[in-house]
Amino acid sequence: MGILSNLRPPYKATHRKKRVGRGYGTHGKTSGRGHKGQGQRGTLPPPWFEGGQTPFIRRIPKRGFRSKFPREYQIVNIKDIAKLEETEITPQLLYQKGLIDTLRKPVKVLGKGEISKPILLKVHSISSSARAKIEAQNGKVELISEK
Repeated sequence: MGILSNLRPPYKATHRKKRVGRGYGTHGKTSGRGHKGQGQRGTLPPPWFEGGQTPFIRRIPKRGFRSKFPREYQIVNIKDIAKLEETEITPQLLYQKGLIDTLRKPVKVLGKGEISKPILLKVHSISSSARAKIEAQNGKVELISEK
Protein backbone atom coordinates (compact mmCIF):
# COMPACT_ATOMS: atom_id res chain seq x y z
CA MET A 1 0.00 0.00 0.00
CA GLY A 2 0.97 3.61 -0.16
CA ILE A 3 2.17 6.12 2.32
CA LEU A 4 -0.39 8.13 4.31
CA SER A 5 0.29 11.22 2.23
CA ASN A 6 -0.80 9.34 -0.92
CA LEU A 7 -4.20 8.24 0.43
CA ARG A 8 -7.16 9.59 -1.54
CA PRO A 9 -10.89 8.76 -1.56
CA PRO A 10 -11.97 6.31 -4.29
CA TYR A 11 -12.91 7.58 -7.73
CA LYS A 12 -16.33 9.35 -7.78
CA ALA A 13 -16.68 9.06 -3.98
CA THR A 14 -16.66 12.83 -3.48
CA HIS A 15 -18.57 15.72 -5.04
CA ARG A 16 -17.48 19.25 -5.78
CA LYS A 17 -19.03 21.97 -3.65
CA LYS A 18 -22.08 23.63 -5.22
CA ARG A 19 -21.07 27.24 -5.96
CA VAL A 20 -24.36 29.12 -5.74
CA GLY A 21 -24.82 32.72 -6.79
CA ARG A 22 -22.09 32.65 -9.46
CA GLY A 23 -24.04 33.45 -12.61
CA TYR A 24 -27.07 32.22 -14.49
CA GLY A 25 -25.57 28.90 -15.55
CA THR A 26 -25.17 27.41 -12.06
CA HIS A 27 -27.80 28.30 -9.43
CA GLY A 28 -27.26 31.97 -10.05
CA LYS A 29 -29.33 35.00 -9.11
CA THR A 30 -31.58 33.58 -6.37
CA SER A 31 -29.19 30.72 -5.46
CA GLY A 32 -31.95 28.12 -5.41
CA ARG A 33 -34.04 30.01 -2.85
CA GLY A 34 -36.86 31.10 -5.13
CA HIS A 35 -38.33 34.59 -5.44
CA LYS A 36 -39.37 36.73 -2.48
CA GLY A 37 -40.78 35.27 0.71
CA GLN A 38 -39.34 34.59 4.13
CA GLY A 39 -36.88 31.88 3.07
CA GLN A 40 -34.92 34.04 0.63
CA ARG A 41 -32.73 35.57 3.37
CA GLY A 42 -30.44 33.92 5.87
CA THR A 43 -32.60 33.47 8.98
CA LEU A 44 -35.68 31.28 9.24
CA PRO A 45 -38.13 31.09 12.15
CA PRO A 46 -37.85 28.12 14.51
CA PRO A 47 -39.54 24.88 13.38
CA TRP A 48 -42.44 25.32 15.83
CA PHE A 49 -43.42 28.73 14.42
CA GLU A 50 -46.79 28.47 12.70
CA GLY A 51 -46.74 31.55 10.48
CA GLY A 52 -48.69 33.80 12.83
CA GLN A 53 -51.61 31.45 13.47
CA THR A 54 -52.29 30.68 17.13
CA PRO A 55 -49.61 28.18 18.21
CA PHE A 56 -50.60 24.60 18.99
CA ILE A 57 -49.65 24.89 22.67
CA ARG A 58 -52.10 27.80 23.05
CA ARG A 59 -54.90 26.10 21.08
CA ILE A 60 -55.14 22.94 23.18
CA PRO A 61 -56.99 23.04 26.53
CA LYS A 62 -55.02 23.03 29.75
CA ARG A 63 -56.02 20.47 32.36
CA GLY A 64 -55.03 19.71 35.93
CA PHE A 65 -52.36 21.10 38.19
CA ARG A 66 -48.68 20.32 38.62
CA SER A 67 -46.82 21.71 41.60
CA LYS A 68 -43.58 23.59 41.05
CA PHE A 69 -42.29 22.06 44.27
CA PRO A 70 -43.41 18.40 44.27
CA ARG A 71 -42.58 16.07 47.15
CA GLU A 72 -40.23 13.44 45.79
CA TYR A 73 -40.30 10.38 48.02
CA GLN A 74 -37.86 7.51 47.92
CA ILE A 75 -39.90 4.34 47.75
CA VAL A 76 -39.17 1.22 49.80
CA ASN A 77 -41.42 -1.85 49.83
CA ILE A 78 -42.26 -4.14 52.77
CA LYS A 79 -40.60 -7.07 50.99
CA ASP A 80 -37.26 -5.20 51.02
CA ILE A 81 -37.58 -4.34 54.70
CA ALA A 82 -38.46 -7.97 55.55
CA LYS A 83 -35.06 -9.08 54.20
CA LEU A 84 -33.22 -6.96 56.81
CA GLU A 85 -32.29 -8.59 60.13
CA GLU A 86 -32.64 -5.41 62.22
CA THR A 87 -35.77 -4.73 64.28
CA GLU A 88 -35.49 -0.92 64.20
CA ILE A 89 -35.61 0.50 60.68
CA THR A 90 -34.57 4.12 60.08
CA PRO A 91 -33.67 6.08 56.93
CA GLN A 92 -30.00 5.93 57.97
CA LEU A 93 -30.15 2.11 58.07
CA LEU A 94 -31.92 1.96 54.70
CA TYR A 95 -29.21 4.20 53.25
CA GLN A 96 -26.42 2.00 54.66
CA LYS A 97 -28.07 -1.13 53.22
CA GLY A 98 -28.43 0.55 49.80
CA LEU A 99 -32.24 0.58 49.69
CA ILE A 100 -32.37 4.37 49.24
CA ASP A 101 -30.02 6.70 47.36
CA THR A 102 -29.80 9.73 49.63
CA LEU A 103 -30.78 10.98 53.06
CA ARG A 104 -31.93 14.34 51.65
CA LYS A 105 -35.27 13.09 50.28
CA PRO A 106 -38.07 11.69 52.47
CA VAL A 107 -38.73 7.94 52.61
CA LYS A 108 -42.11 6.32 51.97
CA VAL A 109 -42.87 2.65 52.65
CA LEU A 110 -45.35 0.84 50.40
CA GLY A 111 -47.17 -2.42 51.08
CA LYS A 112 -45.83 -4.72 48.36
CA GLY A 113 -44.73 -8.01 49.91
CA GLU A 114 -45.16 -9.65 53.31
CA ILE A 115 -43.40 -9.36 56.65
CA SER A 116 -43.18 -12.06 59.34
CA LYS A 117 -41.57 -10.34 62.36
CA PRO A 118 -42.36 -7.31 64.51
CA ILE A 119 -40.32 -4.19 63.69
CA LEU A 120 -40.12 -0.55 64.75
CA LEU A 121 -40.29 1.54 61.58
CA LYS A 122 -39.26 5.23 61.58
CA VAL A 123 -39.99 6.83 58.19
CA HIS A 124 -41.47 10.02 56.75
CA SER A 125 -44.56 8.44 55.19
CA ILE A 126 -46.24 5.04 54.89
CA SER A 127 -49.16 3.60 52.95
CA SER A 128 -52.18 2.25 54.80
CA SER A 129 -51.60 -1.31 53.54
CA ALA A 130 -47.97 -1.26 54.72
CA ARG A 131 -49.01 0.09 58.13
CA ALA A 132 -51.64 -2.66 58.47
CA LYS A 133 -49.10 -5.41 57.64
CA ILE A 134 -46.57 -4.10 60.18
CA GLU A 135 -49.15 -3.65 62.92
CA ALA A 136 -50.56 -7.13 62.22
CA GLN A 137 -47.14 -8.51 63.29
CA ASN A 138 -47.23 -6.38 66.50
CA GLY A 139 -44.83 -3.85 64.98
CA LYS A 140 -44.89 -0.07 65.43
CA VAL A 141 -44.70 2.80 62.97
CA GLU A 142 -43.30 6.23 63.93
CA LEU A 143 -43.52 9.06 61.43
CA ILE A 144 -40.57 11.44 61.17
CA SER A 145 -41.33 15.06 60.29
CA GLU A 146 -39.93 16.24 56.96
CA LYS A 147 -37.29 18.96 56.88
